Amino acid sequence: MACVGTAAAGCLLESAWEYGRFVTAEYEIRSDRVTAPCRFVLLSDLHNKSYGRDNEKLVEKIDSISPDAVLVAGDMLTATKGQPFDAALSLMRRLADRYKIYYGMGNHEYRLQQCPEHYGKVYEAYEAGLRACGIAPLVNENVYLPAYNVAVCGAQIDWRYYQKFRKYPMDAAYLPKLLGKPRKDACQLLIAHNPQYFEEYAAWGADVVVSGHVHGGIMRLPVLGGVLSPNMTLFPKYDGGRFGQDASTMILSRGLGTHTIPIRVFNPGELVVITLKPGQAGAGTTKTK
Repeated sequence: MACVGTAAAGCLLESAWEYGRFVTAEYEIRSDRVTAPCRFVLLSDLHNKSYGRDNEKLVEKIDSISPDAVLVAGDMLTATKGQPFDAALSLMRRLADRYKIYYGMGNHEYRLQQCPEHYGKVYEAYEAGLRACGIAPLVNENVYLPAYNVAVCGAQIDWRYYQKFRKYPMDAAYLPKLLGKPRKDACQLLIAHNPQYFEEYAAWGADVVVSGHVHGGIMRLPVLGGVLSPNMTLFPKYDGGRFGQDASTMILSRGLGTHTIPIRVFNPGELVVITLKPGQAGAGTTKTK
């Protein structure tokens, strides 16, 4: 019992240290459809956390990277009744003054939007704040970036695809009906919060998928990787990092914050940098620091 108690105390201390810091993960992806290099910063699962006053540490790091745009893969705030969203909206406002932001929805934004009888007008106020600073959430919309020949689509899948304990089957016709057809003449980037459906995103036609949701598996173990997914399955296949499916590449952020279970063990917050470059599809590099 003493050993168990010591291990638990060690994990809590480790979690407290990890919770206050973030690392940067860098990925390079080459595609023959990209016509000019472009660099994106990917934010996911902030859950209203602040790194320093008004997220100054996060903003300073993003400014040092100087991205061409910012991608948001959802869950920047938390769907908890009565919880404020000041940190999330303040960060979005500060970044919108500097960069173009493409905001995809997570399950927490979706829950707030779909259940006003429980959460009141929280989502309405948050979305109004986003739009006031020039951010229009991409809800099953595709926008084209001609400078790079890249199309960015934001997917908001239905609540049934976030079920606990199992993966709800996604019919092959679902994404085409929801999103329309992908761009075949451009590099199609899909912001899709839940990585569990990577195979379906690839089949739809996404060249690059960016996701979050899993928080790196809460605790990470050598070789085994992330321990627990949000749908309560152990050692999820997609826990964080880079994955491939046919001609598609998924970059899965380990996220920046937590909710419900406020623990991150051997799993610091993660700021992701993605550079798209012209070249042979499938080639690229990965670096974490």
